[in-house]
Amino acid sequence: MAAMQRPLLDNIAWHSLSDCQARFAVGTGAARRYAPGFSPIAGFADAERPDFDALAPFCTAGEPLYCMDWSGAAPAGWQVTLDSTMFRMVWQGGMPAADEALAVTRLGPEHAAQALELAALTRPGPFGPRTLELGEYFGCFEDGRLLAMAGERMQAGSLHEISGVCTHPELQGRGIARRLMAMLVRRQLQRAETPFLHVMRDNAHAHRLYLQMGFEDDRETVVRVVVLNGA
Repeated sequence: MAAMQRPLLDNIAWHSLSDCQARFAVGTGAARRYAPGFSPIAGFADAERPDFDALAPFCTAGEPLYCMDWSGAAPAGWQVTLDSTMFRMVWQGGMPAADEALAVTRLGPEHAAQALELAALTRPGPFGPRTLELGEYFGCFEDGRLLAMAGERMQAGSLHEISGVCTHPELQGRGIARRLMAMLVRRQLQRAETPFLHVMRDNAHAHRLYLQMGFEDDRETVVRVVVLNGA
């Protein structure tokens, strides 16, 4: 990975929300988040010392927000409802082969309800009704029913995250999500982008799959869900 990308990757949420995807965000010069309706993720200019006072005016009491790269006591007025770690992985493999046999549909706003339903069923990570607008999302359908999807979320510089990877439980084990991911990696590499992703530490199966595909661990980092307390 190019040295110039290291500062971006080390605080990827902030750099995504304040640069390439600023149009999808709300906040200040110290704290930003995806606007309501998108993925509930926040980022801070100083990831290790997050300014939650700056973030609070853009949050609703009881709304869960995902934050990364910081630990310590919960700030005043907030509570931590999830405290875990995840692997940040960066693509180091070659160019995946074209998969002409994979029948995919580019997902748009008209597919938001189905995508949200599949995400709620499979829990691939923070997902909102407008998440599909953050990048290219593709899905596989059968008889009009969305059965698998994968797409792009955070972006900073040439770094582009693959996210929302999930398959309906009835079709898991057939390699559909892996093929969707390989297609996205191929598209990103053709645009001279660097694919990366996040996977929870306890999701050992997915972690092994991503390693086999050509991703490598960059770092293990803290991930938390925080909630602003009510008045």
